Amino acid sequence: MHNFDSLARQLAPHYSRFNVSERLLFTGHSHQAWPDVAVEGQVEAFEAAAQSVDEKWGAAFAKADVLRGYLREWYDDPDGLYCLAENTHILLISWLSAILCDKEHLKSKPKIITTDGEFHSMYRQLKRLQEEGVEVEMLPVEPLDSFAQRLADVADSNTAAIMLSRVYFESALINPQLQQVAAIGRERNIPVLIDDYHGTNNSPLSIREEGLEDCYLVTGGYKYLQWGEGNCFLRFPKSCELRPVITGWYASFSTLDKPRNNDATVFDAGEQRFSTATYDPTSQFRAAKVVAFFRQQQLDKTTIRQQYLAQLGHLRQLFVDANFNADQVRLAHEQPLTNNGGFLALRSPHAEQLRQSLLDSGVLTDSRGDILRFGVAPYINAAQIEQAIHKLAKSVAQL
Repeated sequence: MHNFDSLARQLAPHYSRFNVSERLLFTGHSHQAWPDVAVEGQVEAFEAAAQSVDEKWGAAFAKADVLRGYLREWYDDPDGLYCLAENTHILLISWLSAILCDKEHLKSKPKIITTDGEFHSMYRQLKRLQEEGVEVEMLPVEPLDSFAQRLADVADSNTAAIMLSRVYFESALINPQLQQVAAIGRERNIPVLIDDYHGTNNSPLSIREEGLEDCYLVTGGYKYLQWGEGNCFLRFPKSCELRPVITGWYASFSTLDKPRNNDATVFDAGEQRFSTATYDPTSQFRAAKVVAFFRQQQLDKTTIRQQYLAQLGHLRQLFVDANFNADQVRLAHEQPLTNNGGFLALRSPHAEQLRQSLLDSGVLTDSRGDILRFGVAPYINAAQIEQAIHKLAKSVAQL
């Protein structure tokens, strides 16, 4: 038995509603199964609304604090503030509105530095802003070892923000130079925003040890956290004084009863500086149950990372042993797994065709361009990984 099998088989019965034992769910980088206790959270949210009506918000906010606590622990970040929203795009828009509409930046053409490896939410929004006159510099992700130097070469006095991923959504590669990136931003007074959606809950990060306390970070629960939709957060430092132009009344609960006047718009000193307005809190009740389940199963940072690395190691070795024709499918990179996030990326000119063929044979994966992605999850066992590679071999043979 492989060293990850014991935990996988221990966990699988707790995901009976997703039937993870009988299905080949290799979309862990996109949508993981939810443990059965998540249903209890859904019901609890309904009961809170039924019993407390509009007073349910106290319970809802308490659930959101449970999620904040988990993220602070994951990121070794006791002093960070975490703003809740339904998705990361809302948070990006709010943050960008503060950055781009700052009076200093309005005097000159602002520039945003990003990479050519960003997920659709950030890439599409920045591309659209570029069409309206915002200068957007998209640095190539690779080579990774020269990224910080290349960033330093283009980060000038007009740069309004640096926005980049820690784990790139196509290749699964981890950017190893965030500490240097943060230092460049600090030295040149440029805010840095890190998209860590593909790093949260598979690749631990200590914000304190990496010197990222003054950085911003977005993440969410749809993937590795198993929280499902509606649980996204923007992490920001306590010293933050940004004033979003796109803002809603949840950003200043403390002033709702005060008379309206001509004073400047007020923002609460708490966690919701970048928030908008009323949302469905059911997601937080569900996610809080998942947090409790992870703690009950002793799924701490070390255990989670070891599980992913062991599963990915087995998956990658089986792929290598299969000796595929490199013109048909090959590893997207051959760096050590310690530089890899939570999924295995394969490069193929037939990526979409392979994805569909795998789906037809019962293996759920996904593809983006010429990248085919196999995402593991803690409940996936060795036999399932072996079945997936066997079915991949059959799909490749049919090309």
